[in-house]
Amino acid sequence: MQTSVISFHDRAQAALDDPTLKIAIDRTTGNAEKKRAAAVAAFPQFEAARDLGQRIKDHVVAHLDHYLLEFERNATASGAKVHWAATAEEASRIVVDLCKQANAKRVTRVKSMLGEEIGLPHALDEAGFERYETDLAEHIVQLAGDRPSHIIWPSMHRTREQVSALFKQSHQQPHSEETIEAMVESARRELRDKFLSADVAISGANFLLADTGATCTVTNEGNAELTTSPPRVHIVTAGIEKLVPSLSHAFAMLRLLVRSATGAEVTQYTTFHCGPRRPDDLDGPEEFHIVLVDNGRSKMLADASLREMLRCIRCGACMNHCVVFRQLGGHAYGGTYPGPMGAVLTPVLDGLEKSRDLAHACTLNGKCQEVCPVKIPLPTLLRGWRDRSWRDGLEPTTTRIGLGLFTFVASRPWLYRLGQGLALRAMRLFGRNGWISSMPGLGAWTRHRDFPVSETSSFMAQYQRRKGQSS
Repeated sequence: MQTSVISFHDRAQAALDDPTLKIAIDRTTGNAEKKRAAAVAAFPQFEAARDLGQRIKDHVVAHLDHYLLEFERNATASGAKVHWAATAEEASRIVVDLCKQANAKRVTRVKSMLGEEIGLPHALDEAGFERYETDLAEHIVQLAGDRPSHIIWPSMHRTREQVSALFKQSHQQPHSEETIEAMVESARRELRDKFLSADVAISGANFLLADTGATCTVTNEGNAELTTSPPRVHIVTAGIEKLVPSLSHAFAMLRLLVRSATGAEVTQYTTFHCGPRRPDDLDGPEEFHIVLVDNGRSKMLADASLREMLRCIRCGACMNHCVVFRQLGGHAYGGTYPGPMGAVLTPVLDGLEKSRDLAHACTLNGKCQEVCPVKIPLPTLLRGWRDRSWRDGLEPTTTRIGLGLFTFVASRPWLYRLGQGLALRAMRLFGRNGWISSMPGLGAWTRHRDFPVSETSSFMAQYQRRKGQSS
């Protein structure tokens, strides 16, 4: 996975210039925020569940070597074949080789951000396989030649009107009614044959159960079950941090994942896969492979400033509540993972030099940490990347000069107050009806929205005045 060569500034500008994108983002994230709030309000034990989830993940991370070996031992005992991949390239190569060994022509894939992280769709296409994404949103992304823009709703950047036009252009039997139900039925007709005729199925895993060697997937469409049952070979790709000790721990995490991701109590389908088909099984694959992927996770484990990010269960709540993501969408972040969690992960995956802007694309308001089901201190981790970027000399010269000037002024109160007073007066000169639509120095802000006219005096001046009045 590579960060886009287009700068973050240019990607953000393109997103802000797209009014249709804002409509699509608001429809999805606004609904997700409301549903999550309702689900949490209906679950009084949610905070206690968060504490438990944090403890489970911290325990696994602290004993990751033990649980990895236990998982491998039990998965192998169930008949699965476990493969280890240190890098994204190695993981993709293993999957492609397994498909070739199976003499596969057609491959179906269940949505997996780990698959996107290791560049698997591109690798399968380059190897000449017929690849079909079976999640409705990923099907949309594939038809449009897009990249996922959200880890739960990959096609959230497209409105239903755009999807309708795409299906009419691409499907053999497109819908005739402009309803969501009709569009879903059109996708079902298009994909049904692909499900039943695939040679290899590839899925991700929400959790890996160490005590049984089973993998767990949660979906709302049922496509995971239909994808993974008919083919001869089932390949699971999963990050090594997905481990939980046992089934009971998995269900404790599921209570957090589902409410945080979609605002539901439970997903429609929660499926556990444990080894290939047995003689008395009615269906299932003849071969079951699990590819365990590191790709920077060991580096995070060894770095105390990043270790807490390994708790992440990929629910997407942080981005649904992020004021920046809700203005820009996911593609502006440039990497596989968008939003606050992506701003932390992308420098690990692609290097800080290529993605240092992401840590600065944050207001540090703390909403992401507030809604994180496993209490990851995302603002603290983002500040850590900012500090590291400064120490490594990656910040532009203009930024360093600007901060030097600010330090000079801020360390001299009389000069700071003088400059503040002049700025307040200047802002009022440009104000109209309480708003500033254009002003030198505020161009980046006022290009897309107005800036509120400042108060007539500074906060400290008002504070001192009110303090004097009350004494």
